[in-house]
Amino acid sequence: MSFPTRVRLVDVSPRDGLQNEKSPVSAAVKTELVGRLELAGLQAIEVTSFVSPKWVPQMADNAQVMAGLQRRPGIVYSVLVPNMKGLEAALAAPREQWPDEVVVFGAASEAFSQRNINCSIAESIARFEPVVQKARELGIHVRGAISCAVGCPYEGDVAPERVEQVAGLMKAIGVQHVGVADTIGVGTPRKVQQALEAALRHYGLDDVSGHFHDTYGQALANTLAALEVGIWQYDASVAGIGGCPYAKGATGNVATEDVVYLLHGMGIETGIDLDRLVDAGVFISEQLGRGTQSRVARALLNKRTL
Repeated sequence: MSFPTRVRLVDVSPRDGLQNEKSPVSAAVKTELVGRLELAGLQAIEVTSFVSPKWVPQMADNAQVMAGLQRRPGIVYSVLVPNMKGLEAALAAPREQWPDEVVVFGAASEAFSQRNINCSIAESIARFEPVVQKARELGIHVRGAISCAVGCPYEGDVAPERVEQVAGLMKAIGVQHVGVADTIGVGTPRKVQQALEAALRHYGLDDVSGHFHDTYGQALANTLAALEVGIWQYDASVAGIGGCPYAKGATGNVATEDVVYLLHGMGIETGIDLDRLVDAGVFISEQLGRGTQSRVARALLNKRTL
């Protein structure tokens, strides 16, 4: 079996990882986290989201965080935008503080879409059409996230045909890349492969990525299954921080450290320094007042103390 020789990882911890934290995390800590991820070799980082502070208070400092970045050439800084108002807020800053990429999202589950953003799947995609059009006019890359791609907390199993439907809708409005997300972490390898194959009916292999949660301990198995399909781009969150506010029990993105250890063990290049990545995870975990959720980080940290 032929696996990709190199994998691109997007660390989503500054946004997806921190968005549900109850205690405020300062903009300075968030920009420090981004800087540490850069030093570890991450070349794509999801920095913040331009959403209503009423719904996600942790992201209320989005403009401050973007302004505080010490940008490095070759790194893609992305932000999530839920609607046109969010895009306009992201573009209100000087041009040098604009994101390189914006992320829009749609669920593969009608029930999740209704509970999450109070509209149908089709309505949610239609809302994004002017966002996508405006961003692309300005030369900003547009990535789409398909949430609940294998399972939904309200509907249960999600058929691959639903993923194919959402991918087709996103393609039709000009979304350039789609991430297939196991938002509540219930996916198993074959189901994940089927969801990815559904997205690949509308997008090329270079424009589909995986986003796996480890709620049931399946994230690394699902990553391996995705590699078998040829997927070479993945989201992960340093120290395994983050979950989904609308999915009860979905308590963590897969840890970036664990994915990097897997990939390096398979001889797959990432460009990431694992020791520096562990340090970044320790930094943010200490700021949050708890230990890292990465098993690889815990093992390596234990070795350091011997």
